[in-house]
Amino acid sequence: MPNKPEPKKSQARPRISVADIRARKGGVPLVCLTAYTTPMAQRLDSHVDLLLVGDSLAMVVYGMKTTVGVTLETMINHGAAVMRGAQRACVIVDLPYGSYEAGAELAYASAARVMKETGAQGVKLEGGVEMAGTVRHLVGHGIPVLGHVGLLPQKVTDKSGYRIQGKDDVGWKRVLADAEAIAGADAFAIVIEGTVEPLARQITETVAVPTIGIGASPACDGQILVTDDVLGVFSDFTPSFVKRYAELGPDIERAARAYAEDVRKRRFPGPEHCFPLPSPRPKSKA
Repeated sequence: MPNKPEPKKSQARPRISVADIRARKGGVPLVCLTAYTTPMAQRLDSHVDLLLVGDSLAMVVYGMKTTVGVTLETMINHGAAVMRGAQRACVIVDLPYGSYEAGAELAYASAARVMKETGAQGVKLEGGVEMAGTVRHLVGHGIPVLGHVGLLPQKVTDKSGYRIQGKDDVGWKRVLADAEAIAGADAFAIVIEGTVEPLARQITETVAVPTIGIGASPACDGQILVTDDVLGVFSDFTPSFVKRYAELGPDIERAARAYAEDVRKRRFPGPEHCFPLPSPRPKSKA
């Protein structure tokens, strides 16, 4: 009898690398979302190209008013959690406020800890012309960097500071120069946040690396949103550029309300949730 062909073994897809992200310039748009926990990373992993462990967790997870209160240790803990859940997506971790601005050596020490203790593929930092030397230093020492220009949340002290960038000639030239400087420093991609659409479009057409928009332009090489905004879980405020794809917040409240009612009326737990003694009951040893 002829030998039957052996069944093909299922193989996990290789993890998307920063080189893969960079190669997507001008191609199929990059799909990016935030993640802060293992279960969420597991849910998102097969649908996205990049998961960002964003310092937005300061507000979304910890209830802070801005992102500046989160620590490097917190980012590392959440980065490690996401890496445990993501098998395919490229995972990038934000460097938090105060962990990199003072110079290239501080930035390297912080970024090296992130890379070593989480296993992530790279780090993200905010800033333009003034941060180009730091980006170049990190990349030169083997740490991939995702840039971030336009609206910089780490420089915002309250909600009134979330202003759209590039509305006048001075702002336009500044954001464009920032993007060109970060691309020139060899960042593998650049997030453009809260920037007028024509400027984000021009930046995308100008720089050689992919741009990832958030409140920017459909012309960007990819898009990112905070997952809790997308799912309707975070409700303190909703930026105008967010599209909600679900309203899980009310569902969570309904589930909690139903649970509370069942407990108070002794409908939960039921017999199916309890552990009865086996029949016949085993005799105790003398």
